Amino acid sequence: MNAPATGRVALVGAGPGDAGLLTLRGLRALEAADVIVADRLGARAVLDGLAADGVELRAEVIDVGKLPGHHAVPQDAINALLVQLARDGKTVVRLKGGDPYVFGRGGEELAFCRDAGVDVEVVPGITSAISVPAIAGIPLTHRGLATSFTVVTGHDQIEEIGGARDHTVVLLMGVGTLA
Repeated sequence: MNAPATGRVALVGAGPGDAGLLTLRGLRALEAADVIVADRLGARAVLDGLAADGVELRAEVIDVGKLPGHHAVPQDAINALLVQLARDGKTVVRLKGGDPYVFGRGGEELAFCRDAGVDVEVVPGITSAISVPAIAGIPLTHRGLATSFTVVTGHDQIEEIGGARDHTVVLLMGVGTLA
């Protein structure tokens, strides 16, 4: 049996990278954090946006951002870091771009922490799959045009995706495979 942790972890969705789209609950978690373990996409932009708006966070920030094809901090190491920080008595925010459960490995991080006896809270974020089209004025569903939508990664083969003429497909993380 693992020793119980004295700290805790919050998996916080940073949204699409605009500090104004961070949830109030997410902001409160950041304000209470001792340590923020931040992703590259969305998360860093939100931290920078909060600072530009005069929000001062007291937490240490640990950057674990991944680049396509290059994971400076592998997922296993991120999981272990979250548990170790919580066991050290820290209040930890794992700040993830978008929503932790939309292609964000939030489920893996939640399970790892819970298996280690770490208390975890999940704070949903606004996924770019919905927010970016909305900001651009593109409805994902529209009466008479689109009755459903699918969200896939750029790693998926788009020809294999189901749907019909009245179906919107949202492609995330597709810049590297755009060709």
